[in-house]
Amino acid sequence: MSAVLPFARPAPRRLALLGTGTVGTAFVQRYQALEARGVELPQFSWLANSRTARACEQQPAQALERANDAARTAPALQPWAEAEGLQRGDVVVDATASDDVANWHEQWLARGVHVVTANKLGQGAQLARAQAIAGSGLDGGARYGDSATVGAGLPLLSSLRGLVAGGDRIHRVEGVLSGSLAWLFHHYDGQRPFSAWVREAAGAGYTEPDPRVDLSGEDVRRKLLILARASGIALRAEQVAVNSLVPDALAVLPTTQAIEQLALLDAPLQRHWEQARAQGGCLRFIGGFDHDGATVGLRIVPLDHPLAGGAQTDNRVAIHSDRYNAQPLLIQGPGAGAGITAAALLDDVLSITRPSTPSTTPR
Repeated sequence: MSAVLPFARPAPRRLALLGTGTVGTAFVQRYQALEARGVELPQFSWLANSRTARACEQQPAQALERANDAARTAPALQPWAEAEGLQRGDVVVDATASDDVANWHEQWLARGVHVVTANKLGQGAQLARAQAIAGSGLDGGARYGDSATVGAGLPLLSSLRGLVAGGDRIHRVEGVLSGSLAWLFHHYDGQRPFSAWVREAAGAGYTEPDPRVDLSGEDVRRKLLILARASGIALRAEQVAVNSLVPDALAVLPTTQAIEQLALLDAPLQRHWEQARAQGGCLRFIGGFDHDGATVGLRIVPLDHPLAGGAQTDNRVAIHSDRYNAQPLLIQGPGAGAGITAAALLDDVLSITRPSTPSTTPR
């Protein structure tokens, strides 16, 4: 009888993190919490921001602190340059909002490096880039973990892809896709100025440092593009009509002045609220798409509308398809916060790096 040769142990996978802001910091904290619980994780090799790259020899938190304390230099560091040392099977986590970094997703995947991302600009910008990312993953045998890009890890993308893979046809998807705007319109009661609620949301970390990024609807537009493309609809950015909440006079101001002038939001939003009250409905900032295009903006919906419910930062999404024709499939859950976004990133890392369970079916 011939000898049974032992299986060669695969080389340990390495993990790299790009972006050390709120999400990157939460990612490091969760990584160390899971490690302390004995969860098997890939080796945290290094992390980087636009100022520096730091090796994570022992505790990633120490490297994170040094990276965030690093002085800004000119020109800014290209953090993806460090990723040249990553090899097939390694994982790079993109916790940035950088278009330049998103532009490298395709190349990393083509080299066999797995990409896990909260950066919406990979699949939520140009259609050609999204298609190239999908093709590169197949060609390089690498996986693309993007569950943190929409819904902070809610099973939105996986549900849409699963329905399409099962032969279902998606007709229409619409939802409250911004956790920050969900929070604002769950709280805004027409009695307190809308700008005061915006300041409170910003102080709680629900909005971007410049809240106009959220109020403009740009974030929702990117999420719609990602969802549509996961549904098999090759939606282009110019097919999304966005109605921003930001008045023109506020939109043109520098960031510091804009934050001082947020009261410019109050009169228009007061009028919208009064109109909603007169109609017996509520205000929701909704994005939706079908096979003809997509829209993003503030809507008045009846109180019994599928998207009127939820609470706090909940995302609430209705999927209409052949299967869910008479009544949509509703998916709801928290859609904002660095902690849940970081958890979604690490879920994707673990899904990619954990060995699949061997089949026990007799052959």
